[in-house]
Parts: sequence; structure tokens; C-alpha cells
Amino acid sequence: MYTYQDTSSRLPEVVKNLLIINGLMLLLKIVMGTDAMGRSILDNWLGLHAIGSPDFKPWQVLTHMFMHAGPSSGGGWYWHIVSNMFALFIFGGPIERVMGPKRFLQYYLLCGLGAAALQMGVSYAESQATVAELEATGATLHDVKRMVAASHISPDEANLVLNEVVERHPGSAQALQDMFWDYAGVMVGASGAVFGILIAFGMLFPNVELFLLFLPIPIKAKYFVVLYGLWELFSGVSQRPGDNVAHYAHLGGLIFGFFIIRHWRRKGYL
Repeated sequence: MYTYQDTSSRLPEVVKNLLIINGLMLLLKIVMGTDAMGRSILDNWLGLHAIGSPDFKPWQVLTHMFMHAGPSSGGGWYWHIVSNMFALFIFGGPIERVMGPKRFLQYYLLCGLGAAALQMGVSYAESQATVAELEATGATLHDVKRMVAASHISPDEANLVLNEVVERHPGSAQALQDMFWDYAGVMVGASGAVFGILIAFGMLFPNVELFLLFLPIPIKAKYFVVLYGLWELFSGVSQRPGDNVAHYAHLGGLIFGFFIIRHWRRKGYL
């Protein structure tokens, strides 16, 4: 356990550079604009797509954590990057001072990768029922991939493919559309890595009292992290309609961060 002392008014180098990189990527995303479907062009390249999607590229497992929602995501999009970067700004500095810059960056990236792995694994498992429904009609995932590829030309082209497949395989429309959005959808954000930062703070500075806007009393860091994790688990399992938050990515950051800290403590790194 460490004594929390924010002794420096200067941000540590890694935290500062992460803040700058995320800000620059958001600006680049806004400048590059959207495609025919209203999706961010930069998200198409750097956001994380489902494995199996024609838009998936291996580098996305890393680059997605430097991307955030933009104007094309609708009202309130800016809270996505503001909340993540605020948490990184508040909690990242003390952790980097304890770990050192090299180990802190390693930890941050590992938590982000772990978050992506859990979210993608859960999404894949959840999609298998839809795949079974699709294949029961005679349609295939290849048809869905054709729709995704056509959507980069225009929505009309995607609809032409949909209508052609439905004509050959009646009853496939709903499953085709569900799988289309699974494959055309994209995960962006530093939330998984940031949740790793939160669990690290809760483990390294468990008794630091946090003052939160939505709570009238202070709460110790260790209790805050546990409650937040339970809330994310509940949100992920219940998955309310219209909820497009990657709750399992948040849990992935917490879980991977917890085990990394445990491992490093046993090794004497912390």
C-alpha cells in the first residue's frame, strides 16, 4: 500500500502524452469526416470491428483505445472523451509516479488489450444465436460481409444486397440486419484502459477518500472501484435497449488490471 501524495504540479510524461494523443486523434477524426453511412472514416480504419467483419484489421486491437466518439455519434458525444481523459488526468499521475513511465505505459496498454479481448469474446458468444438463425434460413455470413462491403459505397447498395439475399432466402431479413450491425459496428475509447487505472488506484491507494458529484459523502477508493465494477457487471448482463456502452470492456480493464497488479506485487515490481 502506498501513501497518496500528489507532490508534483506537473503531469508525468506518459499521462501527458496520452492526453495529447487522444485529443489529436479526435481532431483528426472530426477533420476526416464520415462515409456514406454517416460513420467516421477514421473509425473504419482504427476503431475495433468484430473479428470476421471485412472491416476488421489486426492493428485495431491497439488503435481503438486512442479513438473516441465524435460529432457523428450524436448529442453529448464529447462526454466520452472528457470522462475518460478526466479520469486519466486525476488517477493516472499518482499511479505513473509509483510504477514509473515504462511500466505504467505497459500496464495501460495491457488493460486496454484485455478489455478488448473480453468485450469481443462476449460479443462473439452472444452473436452465435443470431448466426444459427441466419444459417437456418439458408443465408450465410458471406452475405452479411457483402452487405458491409456494399455499405461503404452507399446505404442503397447495402439494401440492394439485403433484398437480393432475402429474395433467395425468405425469412432471413432480421438475422441479416442484426449481423450487419454487429459487423458494421465499431468499438472505440480508452475506457478499458482507464478502468485498469481505476482498479490500480483502488489497490495502490485503497483508503484515499474520493469526493464524487453524485454522492453527498466521501467514499474510499477501494469501495468506489468495487461498486463501480458491480454496476458495470449489472449493466452488461441487463443490456438495456439503446445502451451502446461496451460494459464488458470496462469489466475487462478492471479484471486484467487486478491480476496484473497482483502478479507484479508477487514479483516485487510494486
